Amino acid sequence: MKNKKTLALLILLFNAILCFGQSDGLKIRFISNCGLHLTDGASNIYIDFPYRSGAFNYDEYDESELDRIEPNAIFIFTHTHGDHYSSKNMKTVLKNKKGKKYGKWNIPELEKLGETIPGFEIKTFRTKHRFCLTHYSYLITWHGKRIFLSGDTEHAETIGTMKDLDWAFIPVWLLVDSMEKEIKIDSKMIGIYHIGPKDNINITGDKVLMLNRQGQEIIISN
Repeated sequence: MKNKKTLALLILLFNAILCFGQSDGLKIRFISNCGLHLTDGASNIYIDFPYRSGAFNYDEYDESELDRIEPNAIFIFTHTHGDHYSSKNMKTVLKNKKGKKYGKWNIPELEKLGETIPGFEIKTFRTKHRFCLTHYSYLITWHGKRIFLSGDTEHAETIGTMKDLDWAFIPVWLLVDSMEKEIKIDSKMIGIYHIGPKDNINITGDKVLMLNRQGQEIIISN
């Protein structure tokens, strides 16, 4: 009887995993800083990861995070500051795991990514960030879900043009700028990321999720 119950449980777990892979739902895992792992169960996309651990006194991450990167993944970067990008780590990951990286060096290719990933579209926005000559924010639409990724931009004008977002991932300074300028962020949920270990930031609300624990997961189901 015990073996039958165990087998039944395994079948249920397998079906749950299979259903996720086929349901067009999305899972987002917060790595650290602005690092995110997005997956629909078939394709894997990493945002602003891997970066240089501990750069500019921001988050460090365990080396095991590099080992758990999925093979043949897509890597998208908002800019190349050390707390968002590491050429050394990226070179190692591409050598061991393959995949393709996108950012300021190949924006036209990035905008065509939807031709190879089912149900996927990305729009790029040149946005301002102090001490950075080239910085991009992104609007991803994947299986009908609209996700805005601000990166480090300090200005809310771009996100203010977005309508009916499902998730907006922004640093706290962008939220402050939107409030000061009375710019509405039209999103069902807002994820506050890039919280440094010495930052004393705590925002509460039904629509706000503080991404302050490495490994936090978000499930966006249909």
